[in-house]
Amino acid sequence: QVQLVESGGGLVQPGGSLRLSCAASGRTFISNTMAWFRQAPGKEREFVASISWSGTNTYYASSVKGRFTISRDSAKKTVYVQMNDLKPGDTAVYYCARQKTGVISGSELPFDYTNWGQGTQVTVSS
Repeated sequence: QVQLVESGGGLVQPGGSLRLSCAASGRTFISNTMAWFRQAPGKEREFVASISWSGTNTYYASSVKGRFTISRDSAKKTVYVQMNDLKPGDTAVYYCARQKTGVISGSELPFDYTNWGQGTQVTVSS
């Protein structure tokens, strides 16, 4: 069973940066696409970015493209998202998840992911 633990959240001013980490335990991590999602109060969980098992293919939500960068270190079983030029609209709890086996790469649907972490809060405010 894969367990995911997010870290790196916090309070940052608009225009600032944060890097979130998602550490995985379990041997299946290396063969799955990994993704970040976020959920703001009163809103549905939404896709942020995903990265293929090799790291070759990445996908981003239009709202974060050009500002966020997803990466992974398979040796460390860790996925990262570097978030730059943060905006108040980026405020949310950020979750990482592992894509279910057999799902087409690039899916933005929460249903296609499993092993959700507990989340880490990101607050962008002056």
